Amino acid sequence: MAKVTRDDVARLAGTSTAVVSYVINNGPRPVAPATRERVLAAIKELGYRPDRVAQAMASRRTDLIGLIVPDARQPFFGEMAHAVEWAAAERGKMVLVGNSDYVGEREVHYLRAFLGMRVSGLILVSHALNDLAAAEIDAWDARVVLLHERPEAIDDVAVVTDDLGGAQLAVRHLLEHGYEYVACVGGTADTPAVGDPVSDHVEGWRRAMDEAGIPTEGRLFEAPYNRYDAYRVGLEILSGPNRPPAVFCSTDDQALGVLRAARELRIDVPGELAVAGFDDIKEAALADPPLTTVASDRSAMARAAVDLVLDDGLRVAGSRRERLKVFPSRLVVRRSCGCA
Repeated sequence: MAKVTRDDVARLAGTSTAVVSYVINNGPRPVAPATRERVLAAIKELGYRPDRVAQAMASRRTDLIGLIVPDARQPFFGEMAHAVEWAAAERGKMVLVGNSDYVGEREVHYLRAFLGMRVSGLILVSHALNDLAAAEIDAWDARVVLLHERPEAIDDVAVVTDDLGGAQLAVRHLLEHGYEYVACVGGTADTPAVGDPVSDHVEGWRRAMDEAGIPTEGRLFEAPYNRYDAYRVGLEILSGPNRPPAVFCSTDDQALGVLRAARELRIDVPGELAVAGFDDIKEAALADPPLTTVASDRSAMARAAVDLVLDDGLRVAGSRRERLKVFPSRLVVRRSCGCA
């Protein structure tokens, strides 16, 4: 059977191929309702399927959005990727996902691959965007939106959470329970000092402690972002002679690891130890006990990132601060902090 073409649809509908294209692509020119119905009826009768590859070659753009995340196995990034996929579908786009695994070379690999595919835009969740990756973006003159993180190496539009303010909310809440002090589980030695959410979480912890006149020295502990390594760090913190009365973790995944360590050491939470996290992943509500944490509207953030990467006028003038779209954080209180 011969392949059905756009010319076949136009002949059956009694119109031009340009009008068929306007109907299929919903623009750029309007089509009269009666004509649109004839075109759609012809498409259905002939079983026509648009050649997306040919369309992409003609327009030098695909219906794809590239999304690079550090590690989609971590619940936070998995949920964020899912939100981006839904937001892209609302705009008639599909999403390609690449995992950088916190490695700069892999990030550059996916940048080159996605931009070489002529994606409509690129959403980048970068742990620490290096100069090579930034140069790659500039070379392609690509539409890029930073999501969740805002590395110093690139000055594109960013969609982020109020990480510093959210951390302060959580630590203040713990201190209001009357705990003598709050320890903090932060990132690792290679966590960027600027533009990284975990760095902002640690800074928010410091500010809340300073406001209360409580020293922070010796109360910050390094841990990778995943629950498995945080569990091992939690065993060390909680089995030592100076066990803290409360712990604020920079991610919920870390907090889940600390909760597991406490359970293994037979430390009652929240009776003997209070724990709070950041991100409000779905598992936080099912933790034992349910985890007090900080949330932001991931769906709204994903929709904002997709809208920015697809709409014209992305590269607006203005300062770095003006190019930030900051979504508020809110405290989600559950039992792990000591609340009933």
